[in-house]
Amino acid sequence: MRITGGQARGRRLLGPKDEQRFLRPTCDRVREALFNILGQRVNEAMVLDLFAGTGTWGIEALSRGAAAVVFVDESPVSGRLITANVRACLPQAQAGFVRMQLNASSHLGFLGRKISAPHLFDLVFLDPPYQKNLAHQLLKVVEEAHILAPGALVVAEEHHSTTLPVRIGSLQSLDRRLYGESALWLYTVNSQSTGT
Repeated sequence: MRITGGQARGRRLLGPKDEQRFLRPTCDRVREALFNILGQRVNEAMVLDLFAGTGTWGIEALSRGAAAVVFVDESPVSGRLITANVRACLPQAQAGFVRMQLNASSHLGFLGRKISAPHLFDLVFLDPPYQKNLAHQLLKVVEEAHILAPGALVVAEEHHSTTLPVRIGSLQSLDRRLYGESALWLYTVNSQSTGT
């Protein structure tokens, strides 16, 4: 795994070892394709990386000009990997790790209080284990947590066979991109959307 663009382009990231098979880092090609779509939207963005794993999404964002990233994962192994990867790629970066289990009952609202107001997240990456219905559940949790800036973008990665809703509360689907077995759903905050 390598960073595909920005200040740390080409830097190699530490990945999971045999005993860390629960981690499934997103391949370089998928990340590069998405960040080409995002373009300047990443610049100075406040970023949230959920199910952060090795930190590839968030570190890629930092490399491409994001202001800060909060990485969230339940695994202490992930916390160590992310810390090592950030230090190796971007030692001056503004980044933090929060260890918590992410599920339908997760409470993410506290993240808004941890980041100095009025900063909310401009960009959220949601990369749960495939085909466990976690992306659908967590999109709802993210939408209800009041942590998204106006016009924020939420990117959910899932298996291509999964179906995610067009609308979840104020989140409205913008696009779906297929990359082999992976699919990316892009949602934006639409204050006029209601319902699920």
